[in-house]
Amino acid sequence: MKLLQHLTAGLLVCLPLAAMAQVTDFPNKAIRIVVPFPPGGATDAAARLVATKMSEKWGQPVLVDNRAGAGGNVGSDIVAKSPPDGYTLVMGVTGSHAINTSLYSKMPYDPVADFVPISQVAVVPNVVVVHASVPARNLAELVALAKREPGKLNYASLGNGTAAHLGMEMLKSAADIDITHVPYKGSAPAVSDLLAGQVQVMMDGLPSALPHVKAGKLRAIALTSLHRSPALPDLPTISESYPGFYADAWSGLFAPKGTPQPVVSRLSTEVQRILRLPDVREKLAALGAEPVGSTQAEFSAHLKREIDKWAKVVKSSGAKVD
Repeated sequence: MKLLQHLTAGLLVCLPLAAMAQVTDFPNKAIRIVVPFPPGGATDAAARLVATKMSEKWGQPVLVDNRAGAGGNVGSDIVAKSPPDGYTLVMGVTGSHAINTSLYSKMPYDPVADFVPISQVAVVPNVVVVHASVPARNLAELVALAKREPGKLNYASLGNGTAAHLGMEMLKSAADIDITHVPYKGSAPAVSDLLAGQVQVMMDGLPSALPHVKAGKLRAIALTSLHRSPALPDLPTISESYPGFYADAWSGLFAPKGTPQPVVSRLSTEVQRILRLPDVREKLAALGAEPVGSTQAEFSAHLKREIDKWAKVVKSSGAKVD
C-alpha cells in the first residue's frame, strides 16, 4: 500500500514537471500554420508575416501550409484534429470560425469547442461600392434609390454565404431595402461584371476595390468598419448611419483544443509582440489590413460576438450552401 502511495505521489510530481519541460522547451521543432485558402490573399500574406517573425525569434522553421476548400472548413478541420501541442495552428477567418457554423448543415468541427483562440491578427475593412452610373453619391442616396425602386438594383457577391454576401444582407435589413443578390464564384468575375455595369452594387474588400475607386470606375459609398479608414479618410462608415453595424473580414490564430495553456500563452504573447512591430504594421497596411494583436480573452469575446451576429444574419437571410 505504501509503495502504491509513493508511486502515485511520484507520478503527481512528474506530471507538472513534464508539462513545464514541454513549455520551457517550446518550440523545439517546426511549427505549421495552416491557411485554409489558396496562396496570395490577405489572409495568406498575414500568416506569412507572422510566420517569418516567429521563426526569426525562436530559431525554428514556421511553415505556412495552404489547405483550401469548403469556405475554410477543410484546412480548419485538419488543425482541429491535429495533436494539441502548439505545433499545428490555423489562421481562421470570419467564414471558417464565425459564419460557417450557421451556414453549413453539417460541420466537421466546432469553432469554439475544438479550438483555443490565440490572438486576432488583422482586420480587412469591406466597402460598399457602386458602378459609376448609379445616381447615388452616399449611403443615404443609395438607400433612397433602393426604396424608390425596390428590387431593381442588383448586388454582386463572391458567393453564397460569404461575408460580403451576408454583410449586404445586414445592410438590407438595417436600412429596410430590397436589392437583388447575384452570387458569383469568386471576386474576379463579380468585380468584372460590376465594372461592366451588369450589376450595380457590391460589398468588397477595401484593398480590392480601392484601385477602381481611385480610377473613378467605381464610387465608394460607405465602409463596414466601426471607424473610418486612413485609405479613405473622408468616407463615412455604415455605423455612422446605423449604429453598431460592423461587417469587416478578420483573421486570427487558433490552436487545437487541449493545447497546454502555457504554450498557448507563449504563442499569444509572441503574436501580440509581432503585431506591434513597425515593419509588420507597415506591411499589413500596404495590404489594406489593420493589425490587431488581441489577448486570448479579447479574441474569445470577439469570436462569440461574431458567431452570434452572423447566426442571426444567416437565419434572417435564409442563406444556404448545402
